[in-house]
Amino acid sequence: MEILTINDYPAAKAAIAAVDCTDAGIAIMAEKAIFRVIKLTDVDTKAANILKQTMLSKGGDAAISRHCADLSQPVTDVILMATVKQYRAVIPVLLQQPWGLRQTAHELKQILKL
Repeated sequence: MEILTINDYPAAKAAIAAVDCTDAGIAIMAEKAIFRVIKLTDVDTKAANILKQTMLSKGGDAAISRHCADLSQPVTDVILMATVKQYRAVIPVLLQQPWGLRQTAHELKQILKL
């Protein structure tokens, strides 16, 4: 047993190919093998709540301030945790949302090179 550190598509494809997976399987699973943790700063608290719900709905997660529950603070930092595949599913949803989440979606596409 070993822990693999996979940081990019070539490493993901190589690791999956090493277990004798088909080319189709490699193409499907490569985005599932790359996990990204992204920190956002000064996110509107309402947006952070939507972001958390959206991430959870796609299988990822978001760590947000406890103040998001009662909106007692105007902004929060957010830690996003998901695979590239999950981010790809989150982005179209964020493009439909208010409170700066459209911009967040564009920035995620850029930082993840999607």
